[in-house]
Amino acid sequence: MDDKKKILIQHKKIVNDLKEHNNFYFINDEPKISDSEYDKIKRKALELEEKYPYLKKISESISGIIGAKPSNQFKKIKHLVPMLSLSNAFNKNDMSDFLKKINNFLNTKNNKIEIFSEAKIDGISATLIYEKGFLKKGLSRGDGITGEDILDNLKTITSIPQKIEAKDIPNLLEIRCEVFIGKKDFINFKEKFANPRNAAGGSLRQKNPSQTSKIPLKYFAYGFGAVKPMIFKKQSEFLDKIKKWGFATNPLSEVVTGIEEIEKEHNNIDSKRSSLDYDIDGLVYKINDIELQRRLGNTSNSPRWAIAYKFSAEKAVTKINDIVIQVGRTGAITPVAKVEPVTVGGVVVSNATLHNEDEIQRKDIRIGDIVKIQRAGDVIPQVVSVDISKRHKHSKKFIFPLKCLCGAETKKEFSKSTKKQDAVRRCKKGYDCKFIAQEKLKHIVSKEAFNIDGLGKKVIEHFWDLGLIKEPANIFELNYDIIRKLDGWGELSIDNLKHAIRKSQSITLDKFIFSIGIRHIGQENAKIIAGFFNSIKNFSQLFNSKNRKKILINLADLDGMGKTQIESIDNFFLSKTNTKIIIRLIDKLNISNYIVKTIDGKFSNKKIMFTGGFKNMSRSEAKSVAENNGGKVLGSITKNLDILVVGDSKPTKKKIEQAKALNIKIVLEKEWYKILNN
Repeated sequence: MDDKKKILIQHKKIVNDLKEHNNFYFINDEPKISDSEYDKIKRKALELEEKYPYLKKISESISGIIGAKPSNQFKKIKHLVPMLSLSNAFNKNDMSDFLKKINNFLNTKNNKIEIFSEAKIDGISATLIYEKGFLKKGLSRGDGITGEDILDNLKTITSIPQKIEAKDIPNLLEIRCEVFIGKKDFINFKEKFANPRNAAGGSLRQKNPSQTSKIPLKYFAYGFGAVKPMIFKKQSEFLDKIKKWGFATNPLSEVVTGIEEIEKEHNNIDSKRSSLDYDIDGLVYKINDIELQRRLGNTSNSPRWAIAYKFSAEKAVTKINDIVIQVGRTGAITPVAKVEPVTVGGVVVSNATLHNEDEIQRKDIRIGDIVKIQRAGDVIPQVVSVDISKRHKHSKKFIFPLKCLCGAETKKEFSKSTKKQDAVRRCKKGYDCKFIAQEKLKHIVSKEAFNIDGLGKKVIEHFWDLGLIKEPANIFELNYDIIRKLDGWGELSIDNLKHAIRKSQSITLDKFIFSIGIRHIGQENAKIIAGFFNSIKNFSQLFNSKNRKKILINLADLDGMGKTQIESIDNFFLSKTNTKIIIRLIDKLNISNYIVKTIDGKFSNKKIMFTGGFKNMSRSEAKSVAENNGGKVLGSITKNLDILVVGDSKPTKKKIEQAKALNIKIVLEKEWYKILNN
C-alpha cells in the first residue's frame, strides 16, 4: 500500500468519526464526547488536509466549509438575499481604516457619518420571512446562499411573532436574527451540551421540534434581508420599528460618530461582558443610513458598510527558545520566535511572528524572554509584550542579520508612494536566491494559483535540492524516471502528479497573473489587471520597458489599483530574470482570456471612462455604479470607448479632446445623475 492510500484511509476514518459524533450531537441530542475532544478530532482532519492538499478536493473534506452546509434532514431553501460574512477589525487602526474607506468611497471628507453599534451575540444566525405580516419561512444560515427550513423549530421560540399586527408592515419582510441560550439557563443543560452556542445550534437543528421546545431559546433581531416595499431609512429606525411590532432587539446598541465614540462604546461594552447573561465576542458597526448602505454595496463575500470589531484576542504566556529568520517569496526577511508550545484559543502555538527588526528593538525582545503572545481568528500568532521582571541574566539580544540566508546583502526599500523607508529588509536576488525561488514555486503550485496536487512544500524543496525544479517552467519538464527511483513515489502517485500538472496547464488569465507572485498583487488585483488586458498577448506588452510606462499610466486609473501596485508591477518586470522566467512559463501553458461577467443594466456592454472629480460621489463609487449596471470601466481613451463621463472638478482637457476626435459620447456630471435617476 502506497503512502497516499494510507493517508486517504486515515483521513476517511477521522471524517467518519466526526460524522458519527455529529449524529450523536445534532440528531440524537446525546453527545458522546466533550466539545474539546471533538475539536481535537476535527483539528486532526484539518492538519491532514493542510499537509496534503489533495484531501481538500475529495467529497468528504471538512476544510473550506463556510458556515454549516444544509443537511439532508431539512428541506433546502435559497435565501432571498445572501447572508454574507462580515469583515473583522481587531483594533482602533482597523476601525479607522474602515471609516477612511467609507469616506473615500462616498466622497465625504468628515467623520460624522452615523454608525449603528450593536453587541455581537455569539449564537446561531437565522432568517424569518414574513409575507403580509404572517411568518411563512424560517431558515438557518447554511452556507449563506442556501439555508435549511427550520421554521417549525423557530416557532418553538414563543417570543418570535408568528403574525405582525401592524398597518404599515411591508408585503415582504425578511428579518435576520441571532438565536442563543442564556448562561443561567444553560446551567440546566450542561450535561447535554458543551457550551451555550452549541446548545442553541443543536436545538435548532433537531428533527423533532418538541425536542427544541425543551430548550429555553432566546433571540435578538438585528437586521433585514429583502424588504418590499422598503419603508426604513435608518438601521436604528428599523430596529425601533420592529421592536414596536413585538420583536426582541439587543438593548446594547447605540448610534455613534467618529473613531473616538466607536472606541468608547467598544470599551464600555467590553467592560460589561462578564455581567451579561449571554456570550458576545465583539461589536458590529453598521452605517446607519440605509441609502448609504445601498450605495456602498458589497464585495464578493462581505458588505462594505458593516464590520465586526472583535474583542481582544486570546493571549497566553510562554518562553522564547530561539529566534530564526524566514525568507518570503517577495524577499521579505521575517524574524520568527520559536516558543515553548502553548495553547492559545484552542490552538497549540510553537511559532510567533516578530514582524521585523524595528519591532524587536522597540519591544526589546530577547532569546530566553518570558513573553505574552496572542492570536485572533486566523491571524498568525504574534508577540505582544515582554515580562521584563522575569528576564534571566543569560537572555540574549538578537542581532538581526544584514544578509539573506542565501548570503546576499539585504536592504530596506524607499517607497515612492509612501515617501518612507520600508520597515522590512528584503533580499533582491529574486529567483537567484534559493529561498525566494522555493517560496515562489510553493505559491505557484498552491490551490489559489495552479492548484497542483502532489507538489506540496516538502516536495518542492526536495525536487529543488535534486535539481528537478528550479523555476516554474521546470514543473512541466519533470524527469519522471528520476522521480520513480525516489522513496515514496509509486506509479499511482506519479500518474496522479502527471494528471494534476497536465490539468494545471490550462489556466485563466487572472489566476496566471496572481500565480507569478508580483508583490502587492493579490487575487482581486489580479482580476482587475486581467479585465484590463483581457488576453495574455496584451498582458505580455508589459515585458517591453517602452510600452510598460504608457500602459501602467492607464492601468493606474482603474479602481483598486494604487501607486503601490503600479510601482510593484514596474519593479517586477524591470528584472530581466523575472521576464525571462515568465516568458518560458507562458510557452508551457494554455492561458484563456479573462471574461468579464456581463450584468444587465443601464450600461450593459458599454465601455465607460471617467475624468474629473464629482460633487456627490467619489470616483470609486461612480465606477462601482457603472459596473453594477453592466458597464466596463476603462482607464484610457480608445476607439472602443462608448462614453466619457466628465466630472465638474478638474477634468482632463486632453481626454475630452481625444474623445471628441473619436466621436465618443461625452456625458457631463449633471447628465450622469439624470441617467442614474431615470
